[in-house]
Amino acid sequence: MAGSGRRPEHRGPPELFYDEAEARKYTQNSRVVEIQSQMSARAVELLALPEERPCLLLDVGCGSGLSGDHISEEGHYWVGLDISSAMLDVAVEREVEGDLLLADVGQGIPFRPGTFDGCISISAVQWLCNADKKSHSPVKRLYRFFSTLYTALARGSRAVLQLYPENSEQLELITAQAMRAGFTGGMVVDYPNSAKAKKFFLCLFVGTSSTLPKGLGTECAGEELQQAKFTNERTRFRNVKGKSVKKSRDWILEKKERRRRQGKEVRGDTKYTGRKRRPLF
Repeated sequence: MAGSGRRPEHRGPPELFYDEAEARKYTQNSRVVEIQSQMSARAVELLALPEERPCLLLDVGCGSGLSGDHISEEGHYWVGLDISSAMLDVAVEREVEGDLLLADVGQGIPFRPGTFDGCISISAVQWLCNADKKSHSPVKRLYRFFSTLYTALARGSRAVLQLYPENSEQLELITAQAMRAGFTGGMVVDYPNSAKAKKFFLCLFVGTSSTLPKGLGTECAGEELQQAKFTNERTRFRNVKGKSVKKSRDWILEKKERRRRQGKEVRGDTKYTGRKRRPLF
């Protein structure tokens, strides 16, 4: 489901919210079109695509094809996935240049390994955090999405996912599953000091680690924004739910890193961090 540039207020799944009338109303809203175009342009910019050749991109939550329009204008080809048949019907009526597929990305990306040169998504990934059915597990759906997306992307490519996280816990849930699937990268935050212009872009790398791009508007923040980063390094002491065992070294390091991102003072990490102390007699 493509986004409108604002945080969605409805809680229902997008395939139910966007009926035929709502899909057309959404696509004809000039403000929506403007914001969608801006976020799509930023996402494609963060992909850092080669200039000498056209690329094949995947658009997750393509909606009525507004983000795909920008991809086409840049001279690239694209395939769009969306869970809303009403949105895809509007895209067909608009005669978008990309290929369209009705799909629930929480069940996986249905393409062969290495198919795409990159992926963008505008305001869609946060929907996977909702349990709209009793059978839905957000953790499992997110991991299924990221693991199959990783496979579908060519080595050395990127995925840039713009999203509206409800809170820091949801943001950590999404990034943790991306890391677990093999991605490296992190969160790029544009205009972090603006309530209206602030945008989150999860910038993911496939197979190689690259320097995380700087967010727009961070030069005026007084100090460089501490962006959330993660790697695909193997983590130890995981329990069955994928979380570090409480009081283990990894658990302590993760807790300290969260507090650093919150701007709190934390003691530096040493070889003694998390090491059990000998009992005193």
